[in-house]
Amino acid sequence: MNAKRVLLLLACLGLIVVGLARTLEFRRPDRPEGGLADLQALPERDDLNLIVVLIDTLRADRLSAYGYERPTSPILDAIAASGVRFENTLAQSTWTKTSMASMLTATYPVRNGITRFNHGVPDSATLPSEFLQRAGFRTVGIWRNGWVAPNFGFEQGFDVYVKPAPLGRNPELNPSASRLAGTDREVVDAATQFLRTNRDQRFYLYLHLMDVHQYVYDGSVEFGTTYSDIYDQSIRFVDATLGNLVAVLQQEGLMKKTVIAFVSDHGEAFLEHGDEGHARTLYDETTRVPFILALPFRLETPIVVETPVENVDLFPTLFDLLGLPPMPDADGVSLVPLIEAAAKGDEASVAATFAEPARFAELDQAWGRPSIEPVPLTLIHDGRYRLHNFRGAAPKLFDYEVDPGEQVDIGPEHPEIVTELRKKLRAHTTAEQVPWGGPEQVTVSEMEAAHLRALGYVVDPHAPPGKGELKR
Repeated sequence: MNAKRVLLLLACLGLIVVGLARTLEFRRPDRPEGGLADLQALPERDDLNLIVVLIDTLRADRLSAYGYERPTSPILDAIAASGVRFENTLAQSTWTKTSMASMLTATYPVRNGITRFNHGVPDSATLPSEFLQRAGFRTVGIWRNGWVAPNFGFEQGFDVYVKPAPLGRNPELNPSASRLAGTDREVVDAATQFLRTNRDQRFYLYLHLMDVHQYVYDGSVEFGTTYSDIYDQSIRFVDATLGNLVAVLQQEGLMKKTVIAFVSDHGEAFLEHGDEGHARTLYDETTRVPFILALPFRLETPIVVETPVENVDLFPTLFDLLGLPPMPDADGVSLVPLIEAAAKGDEASVAATFAEPARFAELDQAWGRPSIEPVPLTLIHDGRYRLHNFRGAAPKLFDYEVDPGEQVDIGPEHPEIVTELRKKLRAHTTAEQVPWGGPEQVTVSEMEAAHLRALGYVVDPHAPPGKGELKR
């Protein structure tokens, strides 16, 4: 065996050892045991912190906790095994800026209008960080994706909103043609400094991780060498990074007084429908994302919510858990009633009370070309059916129950279902605009554009619809 193979084998074994060690460490008694009564008592507590970990470009079906056969996520698996996991969560877009604006305002893209390259969140909008800041939380955001940079309005309400400087110590591999300096370890390092100096005051910490988006990994070939394999290896690499964050929270005694949400803005395609990457379509591989909650106590039996939910529900749910007033003008709803019902084994009765079972996503396929008219692609997932509605092309209808991979268009055989779903989509897309007036028009500087190019985005005014993002 040559030296290179030995080094790769050692790296692989080292990652496995670290993952197992972190998993075992996570299972230490860092929090008390709890149950439904403790969940219902959370809003009365005045010591709770909030952490939101956004793992960019993470599809749910590549996590072991969601049934994936590969051991990609031992840390997240351990978190889900003692917390809450939502089985089927829909992102509101497959492009980061639109998805994040929707998640943070708890409103659909059709209402907030933030769908294009030069759109930003206006000052008139109120983000969760602002509500939490007013409630007395110290608010800190640490990010690496330029689409959530301050110039696009995402810094509102943060006492500190920073992109960490790369430390120049990164031997990791990245198969992307474009390289983003640093790794998510810099995010966790910055978070560690904050946690150790602010553990005695209430805080909201937002971490936006990018290594999965960039396919950063340690060089291991445990899962293979295709892009899809390396994507899995990157998830394993980031999972180990999350283990470092969990270890710090344990050391500082913060697990017992912190609610942590692990979420994503969109998934990633690997030729399931002829495309690679994201920000091009709205198929399940790019819209189904993880949603896992770690509570300030350990559940002996994890709570799994089977009812389909959406990313717009994230902050209404977190605010409800923290005992904060609801976000005004939100399309998302609190999922706490579903969580409680699932804990009792009676989820179906509560799910039936949801006023609107349909879920929605949207992508402007001309998002990178603000000089031309929008090319909207919209999705409605209503019960067992998913309808993709294209501008200038026939819609596509799929029976998600029998065809979750969305491979067989049954629209021609069921025009009545297409008509009904398009009617619901029209009602959705003509909904009243948010009261804060829609997007801010943003001019992107050359420095900011260079950062976006480092993420693999190429804004080409002559590219065909859906080809604004060119990766690899």
